[in-house]
Amino acid sequence: MPIGTITGLIGPNGAGKTTLFNVISGLLPPSQGEVYFDGRKITTLPPYRRAQIGLGRTFQRLELFTSLTVKDNIRVAAEIRKQWSYGKNNGSSSGPLTVFEEVERAIELTGLADIADRYVTEIPTGQARLVELARALTLHPKLLILDEPASGQDETETEQFGYLLRILAENGTSILLVEHDMGLVMTVCNIVHVLDFGEIIAIGTPKEIQSNTTVLDAYLGSES
Repeated sequence: MPIGTITGLIGPNGAGKTTLFNVISGLLPPSQGEVYFDGRKITTLPPYRRAQIGLGRTFQRLELFTSLTVKDNIRVAAEIRKQWSYGKNNGSSSGPLTVFEEVERAIELTGLADIADRYVTEIPTGQARLVELARALTLHPKLLILDEPASGQDETETEQFGYLLRILAENGTSILLVEHDMGLVMTVCNIVHVLDFGEIIAIGTPKEIQSNTTVLDAYLGSES
């Protein structure tokens, strides 16, 4: 997928979307084939090495440290990235950001400043999704794979989230999005892949997918 592209992956429950994400991120080995990222075969790399080379993800089930605040959840990832970099520039002309700067950058990007000092157990699911995204952003991923990130968000939050995804893409982050909110998918994605029973049954622009009879029968429904 080209740099800065938002690619949607949709399909009915049980189609294999999260399984595919787990294979890409290294949590599951593929039953066949290879996994390539940024021109490099990564099939046997463990998850932490995949994160180090630029692959970030969020999870269908929230994976936050419930005993920590919003800010400290994000700081955990920033501290890890600092350990990886060993103080190197990592391509930034202005030098590496401090952990504090990384955390503040992620909080500003995701609009979490007002709740930064609250424990994640005190905030609604929609905001918790943003905490998980902010944590991933501190790793400066080349590719973000997002598993139902709008789950638990209201209409306004989803609209703001879509705007954030477009900003990230415009700044060079590629995004692979699994989401059941078709309004979000069809609004933000450049291209959409449809998965059904582990097989890709269609690839196209949002407009093409919405008019694809195979997709309508398998997933979107005849009234879409």
